[in-house]
Amino acid sequence: MGFILEPIERISNISKEEFEEKYLKPRKPVVITAMAQNWPAYEKWTFDYLKQVVGDKVVPLYDNAKADPSKPINAAASEMAFTDYIDLIQSQPTELRIFLFDIFKHAPKLLDDYKCPKELMGGFLDRYPNMFFGGKGSVTFLHYDIDLAHIFHTHFHGRKHIILFDYKWKDRLYCIPFATYALEDYDILNPDFQKFPALDGIQGIECYLEHGETLFMPTGWWHWMKYWNGGFSISLRAWDRSPIIKAKSLYNLTVQRKFDDFMKTQFKVKYMNWKEELAIKRAEKALAEGLPR
Repeated sequence: MGFILEPIERISNISKEEFEEKYLKPRKPVVITAMAQNWPAYEKWTFDYLKQVVGDKVVPLYDNAKADPSKPINAAASEMAFTDYIDLIQSQPTELRIFLFDIFKHAPKLLDDYKCPKELMGGFLDRYPNMFFGGKGSVTFLHYDIDLAHIFHTHFHGRKHIILFDYKWKDRLYCIPFATYALEDYDILNPDFQKFPALDGIQGIECYLEHGETLFMPTGWWHWMKYWNGGFSISLRAWDRSPIIKAKSLYNLTVQRKFDDFMKTQFKVKYMNWKEELAIKRAEKALAEGLPR
């Protein structure tokens, strides 16, 4: 059977009332194709312009390698000057990505080039947008965001392949305990269902984001992304109204993250092996029980 992937619904524009009723309240993803077309960034954010305003600031780079169990989840693989990195992703395929680099700190004028979609919902973290850069072939591993925010993810230049799974599939996806990412031993595009049987029959959705298109990812949705060309994206985040989800977000960012980092420091590979074994046991148990129902 394999994964069951359906296309994500696509719309051009939408009213606040319709967005709340169809997507926000039911927490359903949707691609909004025209939302960013009135942003200055839509035409202004070229590679050359970004090199001009950011310059030679050294940026952390991440690759597709499996995480080192002795290091924090966000440990960088290497560093490079921003201008050199942009030249790299324009000239050739590379698995190197920029993640968690505060580009707006170094180029605050970029803050004037986009607009939070407050006409659709409130609760935006205006001062904390995230930008992500990737070369052709680079992959963002399967995970859900630790802060459980709603995300409006707008892509620039080239194409980006995105696969999403509802949070309810967490155990079947071999979620690593005390973390928000999945076991990294399977290829989501070509998984070995004999080795990872809990993946068989999982239902997901997918899309291909083109330049200027925006994906609304509600809180808790698992996502995997692959750059088909060198490009970049911006994620605008907004809090979910649910006090339960806000409490879970606070727990994830404080208790869970600190506990996980402490255990990695103390027990390293032994701790990671235990977590992976537990992820497999939980997945097999969920499959045997027919979860989620």
